[in-house]
Amino acid sequence: MTRQSITLTEQNDQWLRLHVEETGEYSSKSELINDLIRRARRVEAINQKLALAEQSGFTEQSPAEILAEFKAQLKIPELP
Repeated sequence: MTRQSITLTEQNDQWLRLHVEETGEYSSKSELINDLIRRARRVEAINQKLALAEQSGFTEQSPAEILAEFKAQLKIPELP
């Protein structure tokens, strides 16, 4: 992994610290930031697929079906 140095606003640093310290889900701010980037990349991929489908002018899948397909490929559980 590459090492980076970034500057955060005080509010963003507090938000990161809060999520690391209080949720216990992440062991460090770096781990949380990497997870946020992974999630943003997934959203970007979904948006690109939807845009391509819209531009093609035809698809038999609904937006909900396309989203479900992406979630299945990324192993993101469906909400009830």
